Amino acid sequence: MLEVDIRELRRGPVETLGALAPDDPTFEGLELDLTGPLAVEGRLQETAEGEYFWRGRVAGAVKTACRRCLTELTCPVEADVSVMFSSDPDAADDPGVYPVEASSHLLDVRPVVREELALAAPAFPLCREDCAGLCPTCGADLNAGPCACGPNP
Repeated sequence: MLEVDIRELRRGPVETLGALAPDDPTFEGLELDLTGPLAVEGRLQETAEGEYFWRGRVAGAVKTACRRCLTELTCPVEADVSVMFSSDPDAADDPGVYPVEASSHLLDVRPVVREELALAAPAFPLCREDCAGLCPTCGADLNAGPCACGPNP
């Protein structure tokens, strides 16, 4: 349950547990290739009238390629998350606060999950730290040894 009825928070914190499939609309446009569902768990609580704190964790894996040799990789993606949601219009300019409509009864943590996934995914993945990459002339994988082109610049 990643969408919480705010009225439930009057009785205390609410656990948020769920899994988002790789083709979930939440991830549309991210250009990330999830290898399976993204697990989401957390706890949402009201901190003041119209303010809510969510502490959670997202975990999954993405399929990507080494930036030097283009070898396909699977990279774990994990993030611990702590964010505020607020219906206060003065907090709307704060990039660390997610807005909530004052008249809304639902709070959805999926936008936070989307953003945290995008931030946690490796921007420049490497198959290994000393990856030699590809020959700029013939395209041979230099991790397998020198190519026939001779010494590379």
